[in-house]
Formats: sequence, structure tokens, C-alpha cells
Amino acid sequence: MTAMARAENKAEASGVAHLVALLAKALREQQGLTQVELGKLTGYTGSAISAMETCAQPASDKMLAKLEEQVGGGLGVFEEARKWMLLEKYPTRFRGFAEIEAEAVTLSSYETLVVDGLFQTEAYARALIGGGYPPVSEQKREELVEARLARRKLFDRDPAPMIELIVEEGVLRRPFGSWDVQREQLRSLAEDSRRDNVCVQVLPMDRGLRGTYAGARGAMKLVVTKDHEHVVYMEIEDQGILVSDPPEVSQLTHRYAKIRAQALSPDDSLSLIERLAGEER
Repeated sequence: MTAMARAENKAEASGVAHLVALLAKALREQQGLTQVELGKLTGYTGSAISAMETCAQPASDKMLAKLEEQVGGGLGVFEEARKWMLLEKYPTRFRGFAEIEAEAVTLSSYETLVVDGLFQTEAYARALIGGGYPPVSEQKREELVEARLARRKLFDRDPAPMIELIVEEGVLRRPFGSWDVQREQLRSLAEDSRRDNVCVQVLPMDRGLRGTYAGARGAMKLVVTKDHEHVVYMEIEDQGILVSDPPEVSQLTHRYAKIRAQALSPDDSLSLIERLAGEER
């Protein structure tokens, strides 16, 4: 890591990252450990521990888990910090929704341009984030990838939420990174669609030829919260919009239902995804 990158990381480090750094150093010193010794216990170098304690390289999710195990003393502070560190890695516009998504009872998404973030593979997410504009630093890209992949915990949460995805066929045909990355993403999407609590449907590219097409106004996410409230989340040019007004939510829910009715069945959608995943380019 260059000196410039370290300085940039320190300047951008969140309040949670600074608090974690202070706690880690205090607990390390309380237990009479050097940075090198703590590094050996956690599987990191002494330099990595030093970088964490100065916020030149804030703790990753994996490091937080190791810190909890080795110096946490049963307090649970590093385990609790994992949630907040990941949350602060999301773009500001998404943080409020990320908390809602993590505890959703039902999550229904319609995506028009890229594979929904919840379903993305690491390689697809890295290619998508790394190729965006304005460009981000390598460190920021990796933080965003880590945060995005962490959302996949929702698939295996207990109790399991019901997750539904309607994706435009064009998304399945639009590669990011390479065709190998795209094929891996499609195979992963097919695998996820076989989960008992997941339903994936594809809205065909030729749907507009039938005279009706309900998806023209863009992507949306419908959520039933843990308190059984209904909200809708949308993003437009880096602006996050959370809709909770019942009449507006009702209208968007009806539009989503129409989009779902116009999509291929789950079985036909899976067949299409698997066929495209097997195509050589």
C-alpha cells in the first residue's frame, strides 16, 4: 500500500473504524501483546495490525471476527462492530435500505440493467464496481465488493425471508469483466433460483411486441419489513428513494404485479438462464 493510499484511507475512515482501532489497541496492550504477536494469533502480519490501529487499513470483516476470537474477552464488541463496519461501506444512499433489507420478511426486486446486488458473484461485483464512473480507488472498490457480498447472508437467515427477483433478459446478455465472469454469474443465479425461499423470473426482451410492457419506468425493490410494513426502494442516478406512503406503495406494488405477470414462469426462466450460461463466446 502506498503512502498516498494510507493517507487517503485514514482521511476516509469512519467513526466506527476509529473506535475499533482504539479498542483493538487497548485490548492488545492490556493483554501484553505486541502487534506482531497479535498478528500471529489472528493470521495477519504485524504491519497489518499496525495499519488497522492507525486506520491506514481499517479492519476487514474477517479481521474483526479474528479480533473477537483472540482479544475480544467475551465482550462481543468486535462482533457487533462487524454489522456497523459493513453498513458504513455501503454508499450513503443505500445505508438506510440495507438495514431494512437485512431484516426483511419479503423482498421482491425488479432489475433492468444489471444483476441485482444481492445475487452478484464476487467477480461480477468487482467488474461492475471497478468499471463504474466516477472511478473509485482500489481500496474503496474492495470495500464495496465486501459489503455487497455480505448481503448474501440474507439467503440463509433464520427465519428465511421470501426473496423474489424479476430480471430483464437483456441483463442476462450484458457482460461485465469478461464472458467467463458473465457465465459464472449466470450459473450462480441459476443455483440461487433453486433455493426453497427464492423465485427468479425473466422478463423477455420481446415483451413489448405483445402491446403491453409494464417495466418501462425502471427498477424497484418491494419490501415487507419485520414489522409488516410495506416500503419500496428505488435508485435514480445515485439518488436513493424510499417510499412508504401507502397509496404510492400500493400503486408501485400493482405495477410490480403486472411486471411479474408478464415475465416467464420460474421454470422457463431457469431454462433460459441455464441455456445462456452454457453458450460459448
